[in-house]
Amino acid sequence: MERYDPLTAPDPAEWQSLDEDERLELVEDFHRRARIRLPKAKAHAIIHVIVENQIALGDEIPVKRTLERLITEGLDRHQSIHAVGSVLVGHMNDLLRPGAEPAADPNRSYYIALDNLTAEDWLRSG
Repeated sequence: MERYDPLTAPDPAEWQSLDEDERLELVEDFHRRARIRLPKAKAHAIIHVIVENQIALGDEIPVKRTLERLITEGLDRHQSIHAVGSVLVGHMNDLLRPGAEPAADPNRSYYIALDNLTAEDWLRSG
């Protein structure tokens, strides 16, 4: 894989064949080429990579299904990655909050939040 474009789904097998550093470089390169200036470019790229990794898992977890639903609701693929990424970041913050009680299945709340995520809500969130 030579280039990454969040508007086009990478082949899951090809994406998974790359190591994490290669994935990060592809995502960072996309944003540089697109002249998208980000205050925390590395963190932004990491979230993109995590979401793409989760999409590549297919039906194993609800991320791919959520992305596809958000696209049918009117977001483009890149916006949908950001919407899922915003839920992921919120979930990670919850997990890392001091005093947070570990759940039996720490991802259950993430999956529920993804099921409840809508394009309209995400667009309204700013």
